[in-house]
Amino acid sequence: MPDQVQRFLFDQAAVRGELVQLHASYQEVLKRHDYPPVIERYLGEMLAAAALLTATVKLEGTLTMEVRGSGELKLLMAECNTGAQGGDQLRAIARFDAGLQGETWNQLTAGGQLVITLDPKDGQRYQGIVGLDQPSLAASLENYFAASEQLPTHLWLASNGQAAGGLLLQKLPDDAQNLDPDAWERSIQLASTVKEEELLELGQLELLHRLYHEEQLRVFDPKPLAFGCTCSRERLANALIALGPQDLLTLLEEQSPLTTQCHFCNTEYHFTAADWPELGQKLH
Repeated sequence: MPDQVQRFLFDQAAVRGELVQLHASYQEVLKRHDYPPVIERYLGEMLAAAALLTATVKLEGTLTMEVRGSGELKLLMAECNTGAQGGDQLRAIARFDAGLQGETWNQLTAGGQLVITLDPKDGQRYQGIVGLDQPSLAASLENYFAASEQLPTHLWLASNGQAAGGLLLQKLPDDAQNLDPDAWERSIQLASTVKEEELLELGQLELLHRLYHEEQLRVFDPKPLAFGCTCSRERLANALIALGPQDLLTLLEEQSPLTTQCHFCNTEYHFTAADWPELGQKLH
């Protein structure tokens, strides 16, 4: 099944939804690092959630989700970049203590924060922060929407190390077009019957039919998703330039070639004194 996010609306009702499934992009994230199963599972949920949120807020730019903790789990981070040819691009990373013992969401994230950053191509950067005092990532994100978007939102997330998926429902502001005021509660009740294997294994249209075959749904063209990293030689060169000419010269004298590595995709970049023209006139 393709990696994609599927948007749908309840006709004549103030309810919209997004459904996402990830296979290849999720596996691309996992194969670049050696993660224990519990981290693989929660990274999958993070990736699915990042895709859902990006589609829901209709962002053109970059959405970053970060779980920051002070215990065994230091960081879970997922990012969705829009506008690339072939669909939105996803990447993710985790940092944690060796010998990780925690298994549940609460054990791993106790005392931490969920930070969501929206960085549009045109417009002002926005950041929202919520405490991680809920039993799941989905519940924490529901709190985020309640505080920031002020739109009732429910999420269901699943991941098993092979695939990741998610379902998001959101109640829109009521207006005269809403001819079915009970649709919101009914849509939640039906979505609450979804099983993890259905989110991960059923085709999206089949899943929507199974949940909402008695409802009037409007289904839009799906948006493709793929793994993609925004690192580049130019970006790493700019980071080196930011060190300042003298510090960079010192590093090159101590280590040549100077090796840097992207933490997300593990791509290595090598710089030597011969790369001065690439590093720009700022170094002279």
